[in-house]
Amino acid sequence: VQLQAFGGGLVQAGGFLRLSCIVSGNIFRIDPMRWYRQAAGKQRELVAAAISTGDRMHADSVKGRFTISRDNTKNTVYLQMNNLKPEDTAVYYCNVHVQDRRNGAYRHYWGQGTLVTVSS
Repeated sequence: VQLQAFGGGLVQAGGFLRLSCIVSGNIFRIDPMRWYRQAAGKQRELVAAAISTGDRMHADSVKGRFTISRDNTKNTVYLQMNNLKPEDTAVYYCNVHVQDRRNGAYRHYWGQGTLVTVSS
């Protein structure tokens, strides 16, 4: 299973970015799909999660500004980030829980991370 995350960059405060994470490989099921972030000198934190049933969760710090979504036909998870703030600056990682179609085993996978920098 491979994850390709992209969409990060440098943006001014108040701006927006859309992150994408494409999952490929021997996939039977992906649940959940999550976005984490890690700012310099801080622990990695959960930003948002999406379950195939349609349930979503967002961290309090991003509620109303960020929206997670997923396209099950493309095995892709997105994070729409609006009204970005300098404190959103971090490396963003996608994380997926995948059931292997070959043997039914579940395993977590991490993307390589994409840097989001928000200038004030």
